[in-house]
Amino acid sequence: QVQPVESGGGLVQAGGSLRLSCAASGRTVIDYAMGWFRQSPGKEREFVAAVSRNGSSTYYADSVKGRFTISRGNAKNTVYLQMNSLKPEDTAVYYCAATLSRASDPSGYRYWGQGTQVTVSS
Repeated sequence: QVQPVESGGGLVQAGGSLRLSCAASGRTVIDYAMGWFRQSPGKEREFVAAVSRNGSSTYYADSVKGRFTISRGNAKNTVYLQMNSLKPEDTAVYYCAATLSRASDPSGYRYWGQGTQVTVSS
């Protein structure tokens, strides 16, 4: 089992950047694909980005493509989400999650962090 823990959220102006980090603890972290999801008030949680076990494949929601970049750290137990050109509609609680299934399958994520708030002001 793996436990993700997010950090790096905060308040930023529109057009700015933030980098979220997710540190995953557990003996076999390398076995898990990792992803980022977000949820804003009144909306369902949505997929943002995902990265495969070895970091070679990445997947993005259309709404963030070209602005966000997901990557795995050298030790493979850390995942980053670099967010550039932020918009007010990116405001949400961002969750890191892990899956033993395919990175690109949002329904397969079983292990979730507590979330970190990202607020983008206009």
